[in-house]
Amino acid sequence: MAPILYDYCKMPMDDIWKEDGDKRCKLVVGILGLLVIVILGVLLIFFIIKANSEACQDGLRAVMECRNVTYLLQEELTEAQRGFRDAEAQAVTCNQTVMALMASLDAEKAQGRKKVEELEGEITTLNHKLQDASAEVERLRRENHVLSVRIADTDSASSQNSSCAAEPALLILLLGLGALLL
Repeated sequence: MAPILYDYCKMPMDDIWKEDGDKRCKLVVGILGLLVIVILGVLLIFFIIKANSEACQDGLRAVMECRNVTYLLQEELTEAQRGFRDAEAQAVTCNQTVMALMASLDAEKAQGRKKVEELEGEITTLNHKLQDASAEVERLRRENHVLSVRIADTDSASSQNSSCAAEPALLILLLGLGALLL
């Protein structure tokens, strides 16, 4: 007879190993999952401690100050750019005004030169008339002097009457010449 110690397994060996493998796999996955959770928890605690440290808080304050300063600088830059654009627009307007004024000034200069030329022509004409009138006055003075000498040679009584009569004639002649000059 056969010994009774040998127990016959009703399941094939592959199924037994497969069943034990599933249990072992679940156990390993569970341990690994627990280990990952513990490691992540430790890292999270470490991060929280670091995040709440004074150096990190100072850095956060510095970042906020930098953002505020950056915002203010951006606002100032925007305002400066707006002012620059306004100044450029004014400069363009001023340049256009200057160009218009220069054109007007050139036209006025040309008109002034033309007027000066006209006045110089008139002055030249008047100078010629004045020279002619001066020559005429000088001629009349000489004639008057000659007449005065002739009259002086004649009778003193008739010379007084002639002199008195010659003076109004000379005065009328001078007034006529003055009228011609004007």
